[in-house]
Amino acid sequence: MKNKGTQFLTEAAVIGAIYVVLTLLFAPLSYGEIQIRFSEALTILPFFTPAAIPGLFVGCIIANLFGGAIPVDIIFGSIATLIGAVFTYRLRSCNRFLAPIPPIVSNAVIVPFVLHFGYGVNLPIPLMMLTVGIGEVVSCGVVGLILQTALLKYKNVIFRSQRTV
Repeated sequence: MKNKGTQFLTEAAVIGAIYVVLTLLFAPLSYGEIQIRFSEALTILPFFTPAAIPGLFVGCIIANLFGGAIPVDIIFGSIATLIGAVFTYRLRSCNRFLAPIPPIVSNAVIVPFVLHFGYGVNLPIPLMMLTVGIGEVVSCGVVGLILQTALLKYKNVIFRSQRTV
């Protein structure tokens, strides 16, 4: 039983680290008013394990810190990912194709306000909602669902924090 907490923390840390690496690896696409943050495909992982929720949140904070984001972006951009992860987890018993919707919506709604008010991007907020939303559809809706499909076969091997020891 004591191993379950260690497994949870390990899963969260690995997911967070992968999020950071993917964000920084694709940095030119990960930041800005038109962005495709491929690391957001990992927001599908709460479908498999609750450990993904803190992992994604902390990973987003670290990626934004290393990416040179301003404090408002570090806070609210990470909260957008957290909200998406929590609601993806809550939808896990529903149709699996609904899993990418929460991160798409939360980022498409929150990030444009960060861009406009935090960075002074002088584009209409609805237009930025569209551009950020399209990037999220690509990363979460397309890449995320491909990842989810691939992981469905191995979920009991990879994600052990859900199982009893």
